[in-house]
Amino acid sequence: MSTAITGKRPSTLRGASLPKWSPYAIAAGSVALGLGISAAAGLDSSIQWVLIAGLLFVLGTYVIAARVEGRRQAKDRVATALVWVAFLLAVVPLVSLVWSTVSRGVKVLDFYFLTHSMGLVADSEPGGGIYHAILGSLEQVGLATLIAAPIGVLTAIYLVEYGRGKLSKAVTFFVDVMTGIPSIVAGLFILSIMLMFDMQPFGFAGSLALAILMMPVVVRSTEEMLKLVPNELREASLALGIPKWRTILKVVIPTSLGGITTGIMLAIARIAGETAPVLLLVWGNSLINSNPFEGAQQSLPLYIYQQYANSAGSGAAYDRAWAASLTLIAFVMILNLVARGIARWKAPKTGR
Repeated sequence: MSTAITGKRPSTLRGASLPKWSPYAIAAGSVALGLGISAAAGLDSSIQWVLIAGLLFVLGTYVIAARVEGRRQAKDRVATALVWVAFLLAVVPLVSLVWSTVSRGVKVLDFYFLTHSMGLVADSEPGGGIYHAILGSLEQVGLATLIAAPIGVLTAIYLVEYGRGKLSKAVTFFVDVMTGIPSIVAGLFILSIMLMFDMQPFGFAGSLALAILMMPVVVRSTEEMLKLVPNELREASLALGIPKWRTILKVVIPTSLGGITTGIMLAIARIAGETAPVLLLVWGNSLINSNPFEGAQQSLPLYIYQQYANSAGSGAAYDRAWAASLTLIAFVMILNLVARGIARWKAPKTGR
């Protein structure tokens, strides 16, 4: 019978629920209450009131949701609130870092700064630039990539396509160990070889240490990308009588090329900011040295460290350190954007 005849309202399984704007209201109230508690307690640090506000937001969400919607739904809302709090706690330091770097780095960052070296400019004097550091970083990272990328990709192909038995397990174990190796250890390894042959610091030595750090990252990322290639593609190629090596070359690698390239780009971004190996093996140079195989050479991370160490927290060297930091962040950001572009360009096309 219809509701008009019975006079009864249709039953529903849903109980009372909070409005959609309730999380924003609870968050605003938590921020206001956190600021009030911080002011009353005399807390000067902004981190403290943010933590208090986050705790109040989680507790307020549970209490209000439990009274209106019940404990079961309240637990679900608390889990969501914890995710948002964790996200904000991760984003706020990142935004603060980027803001500080940009606001302080733009003071001396201009065309002159990017196209000149320190030359005869003292650390306490204004002027100079980072051209020699950019050139050194590009050469050292480029040589490291030429060494690590082919070895890493071929190692991953072996592990995924051919690796069976003790050798494969041993290679996997050492790749895992190398993934967590400190950068200073890689620098000390190359330094010990240099001391054996009585060699002086030069740029290529830094490239060798960076290649050691880069290889396990390339192996792991490439291995995961190769595992994502469907086995049906391999089986179809082999069923047509195509040899396995040609199947890998013509089917497996092109299918996963976008992910492999992305992994290599991310590995480059990982080693671009390394300072310890360069400090041990390259030493730095205030003049332009375009030959990585002879003489000391500069790099951006080492330049930042040296300028900040000689700045005493202020002065021209301090401004140059922040400007070089902004340049390095921009370089890493460009690499990530290029990696995303290549991954999207080389992604397998699905027909409709």
